[in-house]
Amino acid sequence: MTIRILLADDHTMLRQGLRRALEEDDRFEVVAEAASGDEAVRLVAAVRPDVVLMDVSMPFMDGVAATREITKRFHEVRVVMLTMHHDSDVAHRAIRAGATGYLVKDCTLDEVRSTIALAASGETTISPNFAASMLTEARRLNQLHGDDDKVISRREEEVLQLIADGSSTTEVASKLYISQKTVKNHLASIYEKLDARDRTQAVLQAVRMGIVRLN
Repeated sequence: MTIRILLADDHTMLRQGLRRALEEDDRFEVVAEAASGDEAVRLVAAVRPDVVLMDVSMPFMDGVAATREITKRFHEVRVVMLTMHHDSDVAHRAIRAGATGYLVKDCTLDEVRSTIALAASGETTISPNFAASMLTEARRLNQLHGDDDKVISRREEEVLQLIADGSSTTEVASKLYISQKTVKNHLASIYEKLDARDRTQAVLQAVRMGIVRLN
């Protein structure tokens, strides 16, 4: 199945280069381009892409605000941030807004393609540097909210811990000797109990509550 992509970046040459690079791969089709956050929101409503590749710094509406609006209105659309910002605070704001990936523009094209494919399939990958910053923030929050009750089952804790360790759905199923469907059922239950929209938010919330840890 072809993954339909919307590119949102205010630099025309970068968008053109990304379009050419992505469409060299038969898995991808760029269906629209936006030069601002508000234009990205309008185009998502019009063309309903599978994945938005979103810059952070754009005019009129920045990428974080656009991501928040898109993920609130179009739950099936996944957003991957592609930005110059190494700032962990920007990354945290993007993830809290609903982004399922965060790439810095010194990454390789293979990393961009891989992250888009993972996002389209519902997977989230966290880079080691970003995982470290998440852990620091989680520890701070855990000190403030250390008495929160654990609300998920022991098996759900095992599933979420493996997700936090970077395991895919297939890997979790293999390690726990259960089916991939069972893993997805557990994840759906976890999302509901933790009021999370995806894996990244579930991990952040679970770490804050002391349910799982980031190694």
